Amino acid sequence: MTQYIMLQGTSSNVGKSILATALCRIFLQDGRHVAPFKAQNMALNSYVTKDGKEMGRAQVAQAEAAGLDPDVDMNPVLLKPTGNASSQVVLLGKPIGNMSARDYHKGYSTKLFGEVKAALSRLEEKYDTVVIEGAGSPAEVNLKANDIVNMAVARYLHAPVLLIADIDRGGALASLVGTLELLTLEERDLVKGLIINKFRGDVTLLQPAVEFLEEKTGKPVLGIVPHVVHLGIDDEDSVALETKGIDDKKADIKIAVIKTPKISNFTDFECLAGEDDVSVSYVDLPEELEKLGKIDLIMLPGSKNTTEDMIYIRKCGLEEKIKEMVGSGTPLIGICGGYQMLGKEIRDPNHTESQLDGTPGLGLLDMVTTFSAEKLTSQVIAECHGLHFLGQTIDAEGLHGYEIHMGETEFTGADDEHPLVITERANEIVNAEEGTVRADGHVFGTYIHGIFDHDEFRRAIINALRLRKGLPALENKRNVYAEKQRAYDNLAEKVRAALDMDKLYKILGEQ
Repeated sequence: MTQYIMLQGTSSNVGKSILATALCRIFLQDGRHVAPFKAQNMALNSYVTKDGKEMGRAQVAQAEAAGLDPDVDMNPVLLKPTGNASSQVVLLGKPIGNMSARDYHKGYSTKLFGEVKAALSRLEEKYDTVVIEGAGSPAEVNLKANDIVNMAVARYLHAPVLLIADIDRGGALASLVGTLELLTLEERDLVKGLIINKFRGDVTLLQPAVEFLEEKTGKPVLGIVPHVVHLGIDDEDSVALETKGIDDKKADIKIAVIKTPKISNFTDFECLAGEDDVSVSYVDLPEELEKLGKIDLIMLPGSKNTTEDMIYIRKCGLEEKIKEMVGSGTPLIGICGGYQMLGKEIRDPNHTESQLDGTPGLGLLDMVTTFSAEKLTSQVIAECHGLHFLGQTIDAEGLHGYEIHMGETEFTGADDEHPLVITERANEIVNAEEGTVRADGHVFGTYIHGIFDHDEFRRAIINALRLRKGLPALENKRNVYAEKQRAYDNLAEKVRAALDMDKLYKILGEQ
């Protein structure tokens, strides 16, 4: 019989995702066959599975912590915000259309609960333990009637719930007590324990608060989890960008990522930020680029709405500033939507992304992108043959990544090179040119997300920037895969030490 544990929070961003990741690793270490689950995720940081389906990044990290390949049954409904209070609805990994928040929450969401139940049934067949993550707060009374991700799931499974509060933001005790008060008696009975997360300082000073909570609510406090920084685990969504601004790390190489309103998959840059000799700053205004001083590289990230983000770049003055800097010799790299922006024009004749027919691009590469209704989602393996970047020639094999875009790009110039070759797409052998580098080696773009996770390729790009500044090239000393596994183990160790695992296992055994 499958056992469940569900993590819900007093609000968004209290640490549900990271604690679910920790429990997945802990249960794996303890010999359980565990899987993560979140019925509905709202995120722009998505991922493509081996079978070409799209899911939220948080459940990908949780699957990795559980020693599993990500599967869309772990996140059957994904909402990708497109702007104007609407989202693209992705069901079991495939987009089924755009919908306003009102239309979705006022009835359509409940139609998907059958798919949520079916996904859970399939997980039950394969796993003895499922760690379930809720979304936001279960006490949002205006949304409860159409809930498919919080107490609706707990009630359906009779799953025990752990309620989490973030003490770092303040008001944790009131949040826990208030949330419980707003639940129905049946829902309150499902809450089997409380967790205080992100605590800084001497934990013994919090003991009176723990005693108060247990007496007031009748629920045990299972633990006080310390505030853990620099986890080395991919961020779930753009909420994490609130803490990503100017990086004041003293580093040889300074990179600026353009933070557009619809930025997606900014996890592409996490491996770069993890290098000792690199600082990565996120900027959304030309003045911020000015404040950074001498920039070694500008990067344009992916976007859920390339047209609107391109218009934003133009209106706020970033387009002019970027062109000025590139004209003065600053290199520029674009990924996915950012790659599309590098071209002459972005066309949207079927209004796939917006109500506009299109918009001019930055005009830095001789290409035109036209959006189509079909989204390409696939994992790929590529090779890099002779990427001429800043006077250096870069070669690399085994570039693992994924494509997730709706545009077809046509090339109008004869001088630009296509230095990447996709050799495998969705487990099929192919031979497809990919990526473009301008003839002067200063502007490069690719559709492949995750390309900088490749240790040798990433170091080669950084070394090209170093050599240009007269700095010596450095040997790669990192193994990103091994680092991530250590990060999951480190997280599990800290959370295990903070929680009363005997009480937690007792709660699991009571099902």
